[in-house]
Amino acid sequence: MRDTITVSLPAAVRTEVDAFAEQNGLARSEVVRDALEEYLFFRRSRALRARMMAEAQSQGLFTDEDVFDRVS
Repeated sequence: MRDTITVSLPAAVRTEVDAFAEQNGLARSEVVRDALEEYLFFRRSRALRARMMAEAQSQGLFTDEDVFDRVS
């Protein structure tokens, strides 16, 4: 199911989105949807990395070398 939302953008951003959409044969909504999906993926990845780093550091793992030494 799809829902429609309204987003306010500065004129310069809307101009850039529209130009990108036209250059790539996409609808404005596709550009915004793809950008939002990428942003949310990035946020989830960053949050997961932070949790993993905290767990690793609690086990004394601070560098790639620490991890390599542990698994070797």
